[in-house]
Amino acid sequence: MYHAIVFLPLAGFLIAGLFGRIMGARASEIVTTSLLFVSAALSWVVFLQVAYQSGPVHVTIVNWMTSGGLVADWALKIDTLTAVMLVVVNTVSALVHLYSIGYMHEDPSRPRFFAYLSLFTFAMLMLVTADNLVQMFFGWEGVGLASYLLIGFWYEKPSANAAAMKAFIVNRVGDFGFLIGIFIVFVMTGSVAFDQIFPKAAEMAGKTFHFLGYDWNAMTIACLMLFMGAMGKSAQFLLHTWLPDAMEGPTPVSALIHAATMVTAGVFMVARLTPLFELAPTALVVMTVVGATTAFFAATVGLVQNDIKRVIAYSTCSQLGYMFVALGVGAFGAGVFHLFTHAFFKALLFLGAGSVIHAMHHEQDMRNMGGLRKYIPYTMTAMLIGNLALTGFPFTAGYYSKDAIIESAFVSHSPAATYAFLCVVIAALFTSFYSWRLFFMTFFGEPRWKQHDAHGHDDHAHAAHAHDDHGHGDHTPHESPMVMMIPLAVLSVGALVAGAAFAGSFIGDNYEHFWKGALFTAKDNHILHDIHHAPLWVKLSPMLMMILGFVVAWWFYVKNPALPVQLAADQPILYRFLLNKWYFDEIYDVLFVRPAKWIGSFLWKKGDGWLIDGFGPDGVSARVVDVANRAVRLQSGYLYHYAFAMLIGVAILVTWYLVGGAH
Repeated sequence: MYHAIVFLPLAGFLIAGLFGRIMGARASEIVTTSLLFVSAALSWVVFLQVAYQSGPVHVTIVNWMTSGGLVADWALKIDTLTAVMLVVVNTVSALVHLYSIGYMHEDPSRPRFFAYLSLFTFAMLMLVTADNLVQMFFGWEGVGLASYLLIGFWYEKPSANAAAMKAFIVNRVGDFGFLIGIFIVFVMTGSVAFDQIFPKAAEMAGKTFHFLGYDWNAMTIACLMLFMGAMGKSAQFLLHTWLPDAMEGPTPVSALIHAATMVTAGVFMVARLTPLFELAPTALVVMTVVGATTAFFAATVGLVQNDIKRVIAYSTCSQLGYMFVALGVGAFGAGVFHLFTHAFFKALLFLGAGSVIHAMHHEQDMRNMGGLRKYIPYTMTAMLIGNLALTGFPFTAGYYSKDAIIESAFVSHSPAATYAFLCVVIAALFTSFYSWRLFFMTFFGEPRWKQHDAHGHDDHAHAAHAHDDHGHGDHTPHESPMVMMIPLAVLSVGALVAGAAFAGSFIGDNYEHFWKGALFTAKDNHILHDIHHAPLWVKLSPMLMMILGFVVAWWFYVKNPALPVQLAADQPILYRFLLNKWYFDEIYDVLFVRPAKWIGSFLWKKGDGWLIDGFGPDGVSARVVDVANRAVRLQSGYLYHYAFAMLIGVAILVTWYLVGGAH
């Protein structure tokens, strides 16, 4: 069963990838989707068994590599944390596969698309089932590769290629830190296997190494480097710039990347390595600050975005910040719980946005929408449920997990706790505002699409085959087909009940029995107990922020739609600052992109052109060869030529001797 969960998506990738053109698009869709649903069903069976009955399971597949002291097995570590991730990854991926059958029905490259989706899922499964750091890094790089392929799926589109490369390159920065962290852990413990690293963590905590004239704490540096990897993969502040551009891929890809796979990898990695991070308090403080800053930053940018997918993308970035705040203050269960609930409502929001885009004939700009509640009521209901869960409406999924994080930040004794609490509370206000702004701009007000020819801004528009076959020129919005609505219905249920159903297990009284040691918590870490004693105003603050954000959004976009335009005109500097995402892309362009291009141009013109070509094969060497070629012509092969040359030589020698001898 465990082998099937992991390798069925790989089988789907191989079948669709190798034989997709022969089988055809429909067969590729059916095969890959069916295998994912089987894998998802088995994942729920394993989750219920491991978390509530039998406990952890270890499955060795094969010895992967042995080199000196480095021994890495290809093995599956199935504990509660893995089981949670299996449910998240396979459930969302299966629904995305099903949804894509309808969403991508116009695209002629569907076999390739479904093959990439399955590859993405397999890579993530390799990451979450890893029993050692090397196998985890294999899955880590696998999701990076798959994200590159999917973001740049429409490779004829220059912006898609640029976005794919941006995601790939930015993640290499984080991956460099991740590798350094793995190296330090291996040097200090002599192993990469979790079962051997964790018992030695206490010994490693006191070790130092001398570098650049200072003694550095090995555990702190290792955890900071590991967290650097998480920052790249989970799009944290400073390494976040790739995430919004990832919207260049098809909408189902956005749902998979942002809800269940790539961006959750960093959170999972930190949760898996809690025995190390618990012994590195400085690294936890840094994680808390970065997570809180990300939550606030991304929420501010989301306030003014007009692309429906980019708003949700910045929401993802912000919610990932919440997760790292929880991990940073030691509330590991709350962080993973938010990962779990977030997967349902964020996938719901992305797929709901895809349904809106589908209804609007591939229009993504919310300024060209409006009044859609009459035309796509089921999609509106799904988006409404997703919004309620995201903003933390009582008893929805987000209410339990996000509120627990805010309360954890308040009761924590971390030096960064106050800063984190303020950031996540303010981010809750902004989250409510931009979520309801998206909802009201899309579904309420006057239908602005009637004055706008809905072409361009398209998820599909680059493809010559992306045409409207729903009315032959009739641009009236229409509800999505049933194959797209079923995933929305399933995810809506998860967004409503996942919090209430599992809160007791993830962060409640059943915590110890549920996790069974999968999340390591130090003996003096009582934060999940302390949140029950947080002041009432702290417990009510997320709800107050949610209500305030809703009221302001309603006032701006339903009651008085001219007010946001006037406000943007009155505050042009702030508006442009937020609209341009704090100018990070421009800053990085000046600091990194332009210098890199200058260095490349210098090495090309001076290195290749002047040095190598000037003194190399086309320069001095070429002239030497030319002289040699001319000299070769003197070698005629005739004896009398050589005798004549010898005679001239003797004459010169005699002349020099006579003249020289005279002096």
